Order: sequence, then structure tokens, then C-alpha cells
Amino acid sequence: MSVIRGHWTLDDRLESMLREVPFEVPAGAAAVTVALSYDRSRGVLDLGGGSPRGFRGWSGGARDTYTITEEWATPGYLPGPLEPGPWQVWLRLHRVPPEGLDCTLEITVADTAPPAPVTAEPPVAERPPRRDIPAVDGLRWYAGDFHSHTVHSDGSLTVGELAALARGRGLDFLAVTDHNTVSHHPELTSADRGITLLPGQEVTTDRGHANVFGDVGWVDFRRPADSWARHARDHGGLMSINHPLGGDCAWLQPLAERPHVAEVWHSGWWDRRWGAPLAWADAWRDDLVAIGASDFHRPGDDGLPGSPTTWVLAEDPAAAFGAVAAGRTAISAGPGEPLLLRLGDELLALDADGLVLVRPGGARQVIRGARTLVPAGEGRHRLETYENEVIALCE
Repeated sequence: MSVIRGHWTLDDRLESMLREVPFEVPAGAAAVTVALSYDRSRGVLDLGGGSPRGFRGWSGGARDTYTITEEWATPGYLPGPLEPGPWQVWLRLHRVPPEGLDCTLEITVADTAPPAPVTAEPPVAERPPRRDIPAVDGLRWYAGDFHSHTVHSDGSLTVGELAALARGRGLDFLAVTDHNTVSHHPELTSADRGITLLPGQEVTTDRGHANVFGDVGWVDFRRPADSWARHARDHGGLMSINHPLGGDCAWLQPLAERPHVAEVWHSGWWDRRWGAPLAWADAWRDDLVAIGASDFHRPGDDGLPGSPTTWVLAEDPAAAFGAVAAGRTAISAGPGEPLLLRLGDELLALDADGLVLVRPGGARQVIRGARTLVPAGEGRHRLETYENEVIALCE
């Protein structure tokens, strides 16, 4: 075992937030284990690692130890051959106090791999009845969520447990978007869980977060944000700006070209009479496509999957990303909450009796009845209460 002690200062953080601590892996190694220790009451150091082949995993501040073997790895990290040569522990100096922060790394390279942890797959959950929504030109409206986390980053549930929770909430699809890693992707299609799980990753920095959707490979969060968008575009994926007004993770990254998808409705929009998210969306770009997301991590935090719910008009749930790219989306507060959907040249307002329809130009009308059709115009429509609380959005 190698022990490396260090002291990071605020000047170190300002000079370069991400640091690499090198170590050697000899030929024939079967397991690498890294353990980080420091006083968490005084700062935050994020943890990850690389090998001669590049990215091997990221757990941020969620873990202080990881193991990589050829057959298995700690969630957030990629199993596979342990190439001999120079490896690196990645440390991001996320929060360093003025007096500095001491840390210790213990690195163990073993010639025998420990056994893989055993996890049980939960049973498929019962799904609530589907809402009565007509098809549109062979397409159907499907309910889902574009932002969620598992044990592969800072969530508390396994992929299977998250899938069971989301299906039990009435969702047809769920994008699993763990932070700065793709280690969860192989698990998304490993079992039939009665819900479509879609691959994503939340590219996470201290100046903003973005989801990159699709099976596009790992996106290097250390590079400028424009490179994330290029990576998504070049590999057939899609990038969304996450919770752009979200406190200490609000969007502050410079971009030469603004993505046309954004998480306008986030579970952190506690008081939906506050119009700033809609004002931001209008200012971002004229053709912005709004999506909603729970950003689920664990029960009791954030929102449950589907709070809010994004609806997509698609051939099937697996085509949700294409529907977003085409602008066929709507958002409601939850799977069974009042809903506004575009049906060709009409809007369908479900369970919206007494709510106010607000058209793009500002014209308003009261919705009467539990199932009402009204003419549709161009642009984003919304449902509000008489107190201007946003209840549903429709592109």
C-alpha cells in the first residue's frame, strides 16, 4: 500500500481545480483500491480516477474509496483490464478553506481481486392505470423524467430500485443521469423492469451542470462546456442545460452556441408563482424546448421521479430523445396532475377545470371541464392558477 499525504490551499484551487496524483500499476495486477481521507467538516474534495486508457470513474464527493477490477468496480467506476503503467487519482478541489485542507490517499494494488458485491434485483413494480390520451398521427404521449441519480454517483438507490420506484409512479421512461460517469449505462438494459431506462450523464462542474443524453461515451467534464455540446452532437446525442437558476449550481458556463433544450422546470422550483424560470427560458433562445426533471437522488430529497413529469409525443418511450429534439414536449407537476397537450391544431386540457390557459402572446381564458379541447397556436402555452402558479407547460 502506498500512502500519499498532501495539503491543498485556496491558491491551489484557484490555480487549477482538478489535480492528478500519479501512481504505478504493475503488470499482473488484479485490483486497484483508492481511499481518500480528510476533514469533511472543513471542505470538500471530489474523487475519481484515470488509467493509461483514460477515464476509469468518478464519484465526486459521494464516496471516499473505490475499487476497480477486471470483472467489477465500485459504482461510478468502469471495470476492465488493469493496464500496467501510470494511473492517476483525480481530485477536484471543490471547497478548500482559506487555511487549506490536509488529505491522505491510500492506494493499494493487489494481485488478487476481492469478490464482487452481490445485489438483488427488486421485483417489477405495479404501474398505475394510464391516462386516456388519444394518439396523434400514429404517435402517443408518454410520461417520463429526464434527470435522476443512482448509487453510481450520489443517489441512494440501485438502478433496479430506481426503475421500480419510477414505474410505480406511472412513468413510461426515465433518463438515468449520474454525475460525470457512464458506469450505470450497462445496467439500464440488463433486465426487463417494465419501464424504458434511457442513458444519460450529468456533466457536473461548480459553474453549472448539463445533461448529455444518449449512448455517446463519457463526456470530459474537465473541458470547456462548448466541447460537451460538440461531443453530444458528434455522437448523435443531445445536451440540456440543467436547473439554470439552481442556487450554487446555476448555469454560469460561457457558451459560444446555446443548446436548444433546457431543464426549465426543476423540482427545486418550489414556488411556481416565481416567474424567473420562464423568463430565463424566453431570454435563452427563441426556439428553446423546455423539459422538466425531478433530479431524484433519494426519498425525502429533491422530487420523486416524475415530479415534475415531462411528456413526449413519440413512437415509443425509447424515442423520447428524438421527440425532445423535435420539440414535442409538455410538462406537468406529476404523472396524474393537470395536463396540457398538443393534439395537432388543438390543445387538450386534462383535469384542468378552473385553471387559466395562458397563450404565448399573453391572452388568457378559463378552462371549463375535466377534458377540454381548445385551439392551439404557435409557441409555448401554460396552465396557471388564479394566483399565477404554473401548473402545466406545453410546447
